[in-house]
Amino acid sequence: MDQSTSAPPEAEEPSEPTDPAREAADMFAALAVELHDSDGVEETIEAVVQFALQALNCSHAGIALAARGARPEIPAVTDPVVAEIYELQMTSDDGPLVESMRDLATVLVRDTATDGRWPDWATKVLGLGVRSVLDVPLTTAAGTVGVLGLYSAEPDAFSADDEAIAHILARHASVAVATARHEETMAQAVDARKLVGQAMGILMERFDVDGDKAFAILKRYSQDTNTKLRDVAQQLIDTRKLPESTPPRESRSRR
Repeated sequence: MDQSTSAPPEAEEPSEPTDPAREAADMFAALAVELHDSDGVEETIEAVVQFALQALNCSHAGIALAARGARPEIPAVTDPVVAEIYELQMTSDDGPLVESMRDLATVLVRDTATDGRWPDWATKVLGLGVRSVLDVPLTTAAGTVGVLGLYSAEPDAFSADDEAIAHILARHASVAVATARHEETMAQAVDARKLVGQAMGILMERFDVDGDKAFAILKRYSQDTNTKLRDVAQQLIDTRKLPESTPPRESRSRR
């Protein structure tokens, strides 16, 4: 008879307790990589708002970007409700988003049912099912980039920890958005130079003018029609001709 006995099962290693600070650091590290790998402003913004849903106690999130001399842009929201909340403020030029963007200040609305700072806005937002709002400005040394908006269906949803995390996220987003915008601007500038060079080549060949005169033709037409030089060049490339109403005065007869 076999007297051997099976070995007792090995005791499972106790799992290490989670460290909230370490988890937060890992999440922000992952976000930094994702933002670095984003292809443009829209992809960058989308990564930020999706991260906000994971890291913060919010039902919805969105970003409004400052636009020079125009209404703020709304490139990304996690729910149509956020776009509607933004539109309410842009139409009236009043509300926490407007104040946050104007004053570069964090604005917390603990409960839209009781907050009296923007009564008309609060009533409408309450009707959309939103009770708590946290708007955090996105800023760089050059000024305002935009505002990160966080929204919850629960009153007093955002704790001091949530606000601290939102500020860290806003700093990441500010740098990422500013960088993405700069890269897009540079890419557009390079593209514009290529178009202008191609249009100049058409004029030089057709009217037997040098580069300076070809550029002067494009520039004059741009000024006369209040059209961007890039668009003038694109029009010439597409149509292969200048409008008859603007003859190239600088040209000379071809030999």
